[in-house]
Amino acid sequence: MVRLGFIIGFIALLGALLSGLAAYRVHDQELALDRIALARAIDVHASLVQDRLTERELLARVASGLFRAPSVLKPNMLEPLRSAIYAFKTDFVVAGWVARLQPNELAAAQAAIAAAGFPKPQIRDYSDKPIAPASLTHPIDVLMDLEPRSDETKALPGRSYDQDPVRSAMLARARIEKRSVASDPVPLLRGNGPIGIIVAAPVVPEGATEPAGFVTFSYELATLMLTNDDMSLFSVALKDPRKEGGELVANDQGIVSTRMGADGPAPSATRTVSFGGRDWQLSYYAKTNSARRAEQTAIIVAAIGFAITAMVCGLFGYVAYNNLRLSREIQVRIGFERRLTAVIDELNHRVKNILAVIQSIVTRTLRHGSDIDVARELLIGRIHAMSNVVSLLSESQWQGVKLKGLFEARAIPHADRIAVTGPDIAVSARAAQSLSLLFFELASHSDEGLSLVGKHPHITANWTVTGEAPEEVFHFRWEEFNTSEATRRPDSDFGLILLDRVAPEALGGTAKRFFTDVSYVYELTAPMETVVDMTERDRTDKISAPVRPVR
Repeated sequence: MVRLGFIIGFIALLGALLSGLAAYRVHDQELALDRIALARAIDVHASLVQDRLTERELLARVASGLFRAPSVLKPNMLEPLRSAIYAFKTDFVVAGWVARLQPNELAAAQAAIAAAGFPKPQIRDYSDKPIAPASLTHPIDVLMDLEPRSDETKALPGRSYDQDPVRSAMLARARIEKRSVASDPVPLLRGNGPIGIIVAAPVVPEGATEPAGFVTFSYELATLMLTNDDMSLFSVALKDPRKEGGELVANDQGIVSTRMGADGPAPSATRTVSFGGRDWQLSYYAKTNSARRAEQTAIIVAAIGFAITAMVCGLFGYVAYNNLRLSREIQVRIGFERRLTAVIDELNHRVKNILAVIQSIVTRTLRHGSDIDVARELLIGRIHAMSNVVSLLSESQWQGVKLKGLFEARAIPHADRIAVTGPDIAVSARAAQSLSLLFFELASHSDEGLSLVGKHPHITANWTVTGEAPEEVFHFRWEEFNTSEATRRPDSDFGLILLDRVAPEALGGTAKRFFTDVSYVYELTAPMETVVDMTERDRTDKISAPVRPVR
């Protein structure tokens, strides 16, 4: 036995070491795979974002190259470009022509805007206050035309961008560098509009050194960042150039808001993209915790390894132990003798129990029966109910009876008028005997005086199970509608004893019966552990299990 224990301990130690090693390797492998998958997805996303930004910057460059401006005051300046800018399908919010006007050109520009059909042709600053030409000493940048024209955008032409710090800085840089330039993130269309970025491309006439104006395109930030992919492994944020440590994030509706990066975890990775002559930093945050996921996988692998080790040790110990036992013939004989003894004891117990119940039924029925015909009818019915439940128990090898099976028409009077509801639980043999007699007793007294009321009573039998194991409670309720004390047959003395004392005591519970305005009610409450009685079922399982020879 000492050698056997040493061998089993060695196998257990070896299995534990191998399981731990496998879990460690799986942890590292899962962590590496998750990081590779996340990095690959981030690289793909950053590449797609860069492609989108390049397309939009290319649109601005192409538009400025195709633009011809012999006169910056000409109305409908974007008319020749409309088909070209829509062909790129870059989902811009607004495309605009911003002319660089001299102070003596403001009156003509105002007339051109009015002729183009815009509702507010006055030249005004960015806060919509009119500008007096006499107060100007240098050229100003004025929005002259835009696309698309809608009720919201038609009021924008005539505005000067010189007082807007974001747009004026963008146009000044584009004018100096002679290339397309992107602005800082800024609300589009209105002060509380969607957050976006504007890119401006200067239009320089042939032979000129200064641009005559700028072609601008504005885009919502959420579409540029590709942030609305719910199935992605990460969420993306744009570093806000306006605030140190600030980030711009978009929710699932595409609404962009600002948050401080110091308030949350550090990004899993960062990528830099170029747009409008600037570098923009994208921060990526993993949606799942790779380390925790790898730990969970490693725990599962370790648990499987330990389980296999336990099974191997148990199997080895089982085989070794059985090899040390006596011969197979002696074990089989001992097993059969023990089973035969258990079967005989169980049979004696059940026969004595059934005979005692039948004896009690016969004695109490005949003792308290004032009418021999009524007593005979009740006695036959009660014995029939007992016979039915014994048949059901025999069919299930005394493993219990489904509660709904006790309401069969062959054992319960008026079974066709009983509405039965409740979970299909299997009750123990002892509980089945008590409940079968209880149901028969209730049903056999439900039809007296029907000629007086002129209609059949409607009967409902329902039960529920409440609470959590092992504190579950069984609730049974019998209710006869259209029944009163005047129409219902009075319960016999045996019936009263069964309803009030025998059945509740057999189930370890309590019972009560009463009349309402429209019905007769019987309620029984008992703990589920006595209704099911797992000890009785375990004993029956042991007896009914076939005896197998030990090899």
